[in-house]
Amino acid sequence: MTDQKQEQHLEPDLEHARRWRLILGRYADKNLQQANLSGEQLQLERSLDFLYQQEYKRRGIEQGKNRHGSLDASQLTAINWLNQSRKLFPKSTFERMQKQALERYQMTDLLKTPEHVRQLDANPAIAKALLSMRGKLSAEMRDAIRELIAKVVDELLQKIRPQFLQALQGRRNRFRHSHIKQAQNFDWRRTIQHNLKHYQPDLQKIIIQQPFFNARVQQHLPWEIVLCVDQSGSMMDSVMYAAICASILAALPAVTTHLVLFDTQIVDLSHLAHDPVEVLLTIQLGGGTNIGHALQYCAQKIKQPQRSILVLISDFEEGGSVQQMYKTISQLNEQGCKLLGLAALDQFANPCYDHATAQQLQQRGMQVAAMTPEHLATWFAEIMS
Repeated sequence: MTDQKQEQHLEPDLEHARRWRLILGRYADKNLQQANLSGEQLQLERSLDFLYQQEYKRRGIEQGKNRHGSLDASQLTAINWLNQSRKLFPKSTFERMQKQALERYQMTDLLKTPEHVRQLDANPAIAKALLSMRGKLSAEMRDAIRELIAKVVDELLQKIRPQFLQALQGRRNRFRHSHIKQAQNFDWRRTIQHNLKHYQPDLQKIIIQQPFFNARVQQHLPWEIVLCVDQSGSMMDSVMYAAICASILAALPAVTTHLVLFDTQIVDLSHLAHDPVEVLLTIQLGGGTNIGHALQYCAQKIKQPQRSILVLISDFEEGGSVQQMYKTISQLNEQGCKLLGLAALDQFANPCYDHATAQQLQQRGMQVAAMTPEHLATWFAEIMS
């Protein structure tokens, strides 16, 4: 075999060795000495080592001295690690590392000052981690966390609100036109008809000088919507989206919105339904679950069952009286209340709930499903039309 062929044969093996070296960390030095890391790969390793050496500390494993000199993970501060990792890793990978740093390893050095908090990426995973830690922080730090939570909520609202309102503001009326320019309401028939005179033969295109849009049939009859949200420890993602959906619903005319959170206790945040940031800063995640008790409370809020919708957002793991829960659902169904059970989702967006309990609720008149906020809006629109 020629030297060139040997080099071509060894190159993939060397690359695999380097990848394994990065995966296994510095303790693989002895067995993977041939995997000489480049300067950029050493930076990757230093960043990974800074984070995942926390795992050894969690397990009480004593660590030897690092061996990279000026490239030591020990030379990094938490905020330098954050800034360096943001540059080194793809966005999705960095967000996962950032979340692990706060949630799994409790790296509170990232939260030493408000400025540190402002350097964190504003995304739902980080918001969730910060909300779980806010009780341990100073008032100044809580203000910085409020700013970050507000950014996350605003980004989610910008994403969810248009589709939510689109579904809820009525079907398109082809016989009425609107000055509000929304892509979903685009009247292509009238637009083409009106702009045919601007056809350009050389381009074989119609130049649209005046687009037209349809109006929508408005809902005028009042509806009452009750969001009953499980705030036990595993439900943070669901609580966040429930708070955002509640704020959109609260702004709709002719819709009365109730927002009720529960574990073994009940917290009625209906007065804050318009403010999702304040809702998220008010919740106290954790504790047990008493769904039946919460449903009884919500049933008392409903004045006109036939024009009411109750949405239970939970994993359906009842810690209280299962029979009380079933009885309340049966009674509401008999009264004509529309019932939806929204199943909790795990960190990979897979439904995660007690299927046996969900089946019993379905038999008593509750529709059970895992829905995105957009699908929830469509479901509301179908019920309310």
